Amino acid sequence: MTTTELAPVEDVTEALRDVVDPELGINVVDLGLVYGLTVDDANIAVIDMTLTSAACPLQDVIEDQMRMALDGLVADFRVNWVWMPPWGPDKITDDGREQLRALGFNV
Repeated sequence: MTTTELAPVEDVTEALRDVVDPELGINVVDLGLVYGLTVDDANIAVIDMTLTSAACPLQDVIEDQMRMALDGLVADFRVNWVWMPPWGPDKITDDGREQLRALGFNV
């Protein structure tokens, strides 16, 4: 796919599964950190996303991972960091819960 074609939202979501929260070792999609995702007419992914805490020092690391994961799929991306509603364990997908259990977390 060239970046002149609009990337399907499903493909962008799947690519974001390669972006792993460095603290928990689980991807940002299954952790429930991605609140919304669109691809505009210029093939720019607009991602509404939060972090496990507003004080998380790893925002740049996650954005760098996103840049690598989305390279060649979209022309560019923009993250709208949102804090409401706040992230909580209830946002974790079933797959994310299984991954956390495999790592020894009780979720």
